[in-house]
Amino acid sequence: MNFVEALGAFPLILTEGSIVERLRRDPAVELDPILVNARLPAAPASAGGRALAALHAGYIEVALRAGRPLLCVTDTWRASAERIRQAGLEGVDLNGAAVRFLADIRAAHPEAAARIAIAGQIGCRGDAYRPEEALAPEEALAFHRPQVASLARAGVDLLFAVTLPALSEAIGIARAFAETGLPAVLSFVIRPDGTLLDGTPLIQAAESIDAATGARRPTGYMVNCVHPSVLAAAAARGALPGRFLGLQANGSPLSPEELDGCATLQSQEPEAFAREFAAVARTCGLKVVGGCCGTDERHITALAAALA
Repeated sequence: MNFVEALGAFPLILTEGSIVERLRRDPAVELDPILVNARLPAAPASAGGRALAALHAGYIEVALRAGRPLLCVTDTWRASAERIRQAGLEGVDLNGAAVRFLADIRAAHPEAAARIAIAGQIGCRGDAYRPEEALAPEEALAFHRPQVASLARAGVDLLFAVTLPALSEAIGIARAFAETGLPAVLSFVIRPDGTLLDGTPLIQAAESIDAATGARRPTGYMVNCVHPSVLAAAAARGALPGRFLGLQANGSPLSPEELDGCATLQSQEPEAFAREFAAVARTCGLKVVGGCCGTDERHITALAAALA
């Protein structure tokens, strides 16, 4: 699916809900201590590979029933060249394997394949809740360029950086994205006052990234890993930038610090989550909506119904 065309053609695009968090709670799945779930697509016949495929297919089924296009995200949040090397897999194209893995799942749903976009996902180098670990722009460009290039070569429909806590690293990522010429979206963790975790206002972050990338600026910006109430508060302050596209929301209103390392699953009931999310989606004119931590097919189904 051509993502840019889809933004104009469809009033709403769904994304998946939680993936990694659900895998962590599956006793049959063993996640890699360095790569997390990025190793699983390269072993699709393993227990972990089958479990991962079932999660992605489940979200596709939700989108089919809702009659909505879907953004599927590669399992590559921790598949940087550095981590692949640390895991002893230097030279193994885990990013390409992840793209092919999703392409095969998409092909298994021919009735929806034309309305499923594959987003090549990357994350920051350090802890997404610790902005002090963020790379400087030039360091970020050099660090992320190999992974971005791998995803682009594998044929993703767009590039997608998520759970970004700081402007400096986001600038480097955006510049790496710009080198490919592909559509690109950057998604941040924000506070209710509309600032990134490093204190930068979201509007200022978008303006700085646009200035750093010029004619190849990102397609748009999003927020993820926060509850809909956080975006509602930021929107009420006029803190959303131009080309703001959407939200992948947590199921819990707890802050990043409260959620970090939480031993038990934190999530609202799907219907309550959907009502709150739908209200802010309408207010902000969101085009891309879906889940993050604490969400599953029930939350995405309820959200699609609330926005029908």
